[in-house]
Amino acid sequence: MVKERLTLEPEVQEIFQCIDNNCNFLLSGGAGSGKTFSLVQVIRQVIIENPTAKVACMTYTNAAVKEIEERVNHKNLNVSTIHDFLWDNIKHFQKELKSAIITLANDVEAKISIDEGRAIPADYFNNLEKGVQYKEYLKLKEGIISHDELLIIANFLFENHPKLSSIVKDKFQFIFIDEYQDTSKSVVAIFLNHFRKSQKKNLIGFFGDAMQSIYDDGIGNLDEYKGDAADMVREVKKTQNRRSPLKIIELANRLRTDGIVQEPSIDEGAPNMVAGQVKEGNILFIHSNNGDVAAVKQYLTHNHNWDFSNAKETKELNLTHNLIADKAGFRTLMDIYDSDPVIGLKNDILNKIKNSNKKGLSEIEITEDDSFDTVVNKLQLKNKQRQLKKELLLQDDNNANLYNQLKHKPFSEVKKIYLSKDALIDDKKQDENGDHKKGSKRDSLIKHLFKIQSNIVLYKTGRYNEFLRVTDYRYKINQVTDKRTLKNNIESLVNVGNKTIEEVINDAHERGICLIDDTLEKFIVKNEYLYNRVKEVQFEEFQKLYDYLEGKTPFSTQHKTKGTEFNNVLVVLDNGGWNNYNFENLFLNTGKESVLKRTQKIFYVCCTRAKENLVVFYHNPSKQVIVSATEWFGAKNIVAI
Repeated sequence: MVKERLTLEPEVQEIFQCIDNNCNFLLSGGAGSGKTFSLVQVIRQVIIENPTAKVACMTYTNAAVKEIEERVNHKNLNVSTIHDFLWDNIKHFQKELKSAIITLANDVEAKISIDEGRAIPADYFNNLEKGVQYKEYLKLKEGIISHDELLIIANFLFENHPKLSSIVKDKFQFIFIDEYQDTSKSVVAIFLNHFRKSQKKNLIGFFGDAMQSIYDDGIGNLDEYKGDAADMVREVKKTQNRRSPLKIIELANRLRTDGIVQEPSIDEGAPNMVAGQVKEGNILFIHSNNGDVAAVKQYLTHNHNWDFSNAKETKELNLTHNLIADKAGFRTLMDIYDSDPVIGLKNDILNKIKNSNKKGLSEIEITEDDSFDTVVNKLQLKNKQRQLKKELLLQDDNNANLYNQLKHKPFSEVKKIYLSKDALIDDKKQDENGDHKKGSKRDSLIKHLFKIQSNIVLYKTGRYNEFLRVTDYRYKINQVTDKRTLKNNIESLVNVGNKTIEEVINDAHERGICLIDDTLEKFIVKNEYLYNRVKEVQFEEFQKLYDYLEGKTPFSTQHKTKGTEFNNVLVVLDNGGWNNYNFENLFLNTGKESVLKRTQKIFYVCCTRAKENLVVFYHNPSKQVIVSATEWFGAKNIVAI
């Protein structure tokens, strides 16, 4: 054995046995097992033993990319998101890219469409000035692809051009994929199927946990690829848990379905160890008949000394952003981006047209001159109760006002209006290292509001040097009086009172704190309907959204909390109207298998976030649920309030 390997943890030594035998491997480890620590050890040792080899490491988020880069800083290591890695390796093959998009667009099974129902000629993209581009949004007619299309196109290229696999293998002798369970099946197919068509050699390593595959578009597990044969993926299991106290480990083991049984770490330096002993921890199952989460939080505050004002120590986990919007105070903004009634009607129209074309029905005649209202009247869309959707919409004065803003505009213009909650609440930080690096999905308006609020926060928290570096007014500071003016200007923004978002945007511009730039001006022109809605909302509501997305509130979604940990975790079991989850079936171990597995996994992720205390709140459970909860949590840990 190489001398340096003797200091590596046992699982990493086992991984290097796979590497020595040129076998692809998978490190499977439950929550809190230290998978990232193992990944870093593997990367460092690979670089030591192969000083000239290039190593690629892919992970799911930009935050994870940054974490790994900080732990291993080496010129031969390339860390990126999976999307960025794929784009970086196919973007130069423009001829093949254009051909692939056209071929896929002409394949009805491919989920890529340029011009619905019409064949695309081979020379369609010949006049693209910038070639095919990868951006946050999709405009296939202009050669712009987005996240989902990138995966489909990359898979097609690697499948049909073995030379591409050879090029990537030559470039990277080692490719490691973190959080593999969240990776698309088509991405795994590239590395484990299409790579085989190339005679070049390289090695693929996966790191992750099948039990934490909480996204439906992820592969979930590598069961079909696992085995001891030379061309299979060899699994290395990591069974320790360094994060959770004993009671939470025992609960988590009841939830696992993949055969991994975690044990507390025996490492004295592990977070769940104190004076050579594993922390006991606390788990509670609280239920009530009124669904009053506030009463639960009051109980935990008074009886268990929880501090819900300390967002770093204590978190309340809900299933969706929508369930949190009221509690955190950004309901109006959420409704604008996620449930606009007029844009909902427009989407229904587009779906009706699309389905009619697919079924080969007679085409609905819509001319370039038709207004939105004309098209709505032509289609006469009805709900399941056979009521006209337009009439129902107009019964509400606010909705009628929104409809009137768009009714006379050309339908060709209205159909391009696209609203998405991701543009509002996406919490991925913007990555400014190059145009092709994809960061936050927030739109330009929300990014501008973030910039204003960031200035306010820097000033309020006394970080004056940072504030001076980022405020646009810095270019005007030449003497002491300028600093006094800046102080007065920012303080006028600190106390926003009842000012609307538009008023604050204009104030920040006029006072030189945050100038209205070309990006925002173009956004307002291009997104007039959305801007007209958002501008009337009080800026104070945006400030609450800012605090939520920056982790300064006790609230989080169960999906968003993955990869994080807190001393105290309150899990609110509310389906939120989603059919994808069913918490009653979780406790009764019944129901549709796909829904049950999805619910088991999200619950597992939630429970394993807790480093000290875990509380699960269930509104109005059946007797059978309480029986199961008693088995899981223990009779003395069941509390009715």
